[in-house]
Amino acid sequence: MSKHASQDPLHGVTLKTIVTQLVEEYGWEELGRRINIKCFTNDPSISSSLKFLRKTPWARQKVESLYVGTLTE
Repeated sequence: MSKHASQDPLHGVTLKTIVTQLVEEYGWEELGRRINIKCFTNDPSISSSLKFLRKTPWARQKVESLYVGTLTE
């Protein structure tokens, strides 16, 4: 790894990739239990989740935190 490489685990990872990988890892039902937001619990889809998360910083932070947590497991 280059000494100039970012230490941020989210560097270069799109929100779509994060949500897609979390859905693959947990499924919508478990994801909705871990992060109780309507875009995960009521008729969930990648598209609707991305729209909500892009305009809701607190929810996006929770999703990003869960994603980083899955990287360290």
